Amino acid sequence: MQIRDAEDRDLEGITTIYNDAIEQTTAIWNETIIDVENRRAWLADRRTAGYPVLVAVSDDDKVLGYASFGDWRAWDGYRYTVEHSVYVRSDQRGAGIGKALMEALIGRARDIGKHVMVAGIEAGNTGSIRLHEKLGFERAGLLRQVGTKFGRWLDLAFLQLTLDDRTDPDRPVDK
Repeated sequence: MQIRDAEDRDLEGITTIYNDAIEQTTAIWNETIIDVENRRAWLADRRTAGYPVLVAVSDDDKVLGYASFGDWRAWDGYRYTVEHSVYVRSDQRGAGIGKALMEALIGRARDIGKHVMVAGIEAGNTGSIRLHEKLGFERAGLLRQVGTKFGRWLDLAFLQLTLDDRTDPDRPVDK
């Protein structure tokens, strides 16, 4: 397995993983299937913002999973905080792909001077919560019944990882 920046040739695999999560899981709270053009626009938006989209690919270059982050909130005061997403192909879960993607993504966030990474996870997704805790994320809150999917209410757990030890946000990050 290799982790690298996503390219246009990866969009079909990314779209397939995303749509599977829509149809089969509560990891994504959307209910509408998307097409490759949707993911193309999303990838372009991430690139314009200077944010990575990483893919884990097999030896034969098939997308096994992907991860990215974006702004936590749009206002200036949140400029050092990002929220991430990580998705692994259903037949590859539990093989360490999510962890590898997250470790690479955390490094990229640190490299561009981000201070906190936020995870919003459906509270019943214990596998994802455990993975994040193993990576150093701490539970930060729970919002009850803020979403719905598959005919039931969903709770949203927030976890966060502090990426550096800055006490002054205007001080450059030590590398």
